[in-house]
Amino acid sequence: MTTNVSAYAAPAADAPLERTTVSRRAVGEHDVLIEIKFAGICHSDIHQARDGWGEGIFPMVPGHEIAGVVTEVGTGVTTYKAGDRVGVGCFVDSCRQCEYCRQGLEQYCTQGMTGTYNALDKNGQPTYGGYSTHIVVDENYTVRIPDGLALDEAAPLLCAGITLYSPLTHWKAGPGKNVAVVGLGGLGHMGVKIAHALGAEVTVLSQSLRKQEDGLRLGADHYYATSDPETFEKLAGTFDLIVSTVSAPLDFGAYLGLLKTDGALVNVGAPEEPISLNLFSVISGRKTLAGSMIGGIAETQEMLDFCAEHGLGAEIELIRADQINEAYERVLASDVRYRFVIDTATI
Repeated sequence: MTTNVSAYAAPAADAPLERTTVSRRAVGEHDVLIEIKFAGICHSDIHQARDGWGEGIFPMVPGHEIAGVVTEVGTGVTTYKAGDRVGVGCFVDSCRQCEYCRQGLEQYCTQGMTGTYNALDKNGQPTYGGYSTHIVVDENYTVRIPDGLALDEAAPLLCAGITLYSPLTHWKAGPGKNVAVVGLGGLGHMGVKIAHALGAEVTVLSQSLRKQEDGLRLGADHYYATSDPETFEKLAGTFDLIVSTVSAPLDFGAYLGLLKTDGALVNVGAPEEPISLNLFSVISGRKTLAGSMIGGIAETQEMLDFCAEHGLGAEIELIRADQINEAYERVLASDVRYRFVIDTATI
């Protein structure tokens, strides 16, 4: 039996989000019912609610940074029980059979993962995300939030945290590695924290020095303004790894020039516009221009455990649900330090 729950939804592209109700499926054999306590606001929520990445499914309930508590489990659930602190990230299902799903890389499922929102599930029903009071999720696509993390500070880790943890560990950020994070926002601030905890030397590359004090407090060793042309001259050939978190097009040739031979520039921010590139920027120095997208379920759990061990919660601004539309405009204006989190008790 389905259940109607309160939520905030965008009724159409570019329309303000408004309070509504959505239907959640009955708790199946391997499902958990989660009372959502907190939901982070990711820039990708705005891209999708405003059709920035293509035509969306409306009404749309965004939110894929979900932290809450299990209130009911299906008869076949073995991983969780009522009262457990859990999280849900960017996807709630995948084919489970392809080579990537079998490797724990469900985010690269060849059939396409099922997004937590703005997607159709295997029954052809639209998925609705975390801007709501409850959600039903298969236990295999749910992760445990360690006791060492506050739920509100843990919510953004389900996207922002894993989006940075995955490339930083894949490209082996650690002692002896010089790592740069482009942009100090919701993603970038977690990149600084995680790269520092991994033992790398960390540099922030930001448009201005406005957030320099924050960057150094969060774990950066150096902080440079990319609006200053001397930055690119001074830092030429410096970095083993650069992770770009910005969703605006960059001068990729200039940033590739900051890499050492065999260095990698990895994009986790996704501009809506195509980019142009002179291939000599990568040919010279055997450099890699790459991308990375969140992480699988096992890696997300690994990230949460790592963050709990090192005390790495997100820097958040807690808001009421009726402040979501205002928060969207503030995200677009880069006026948040560093992640808005909705107190879902206010929905």
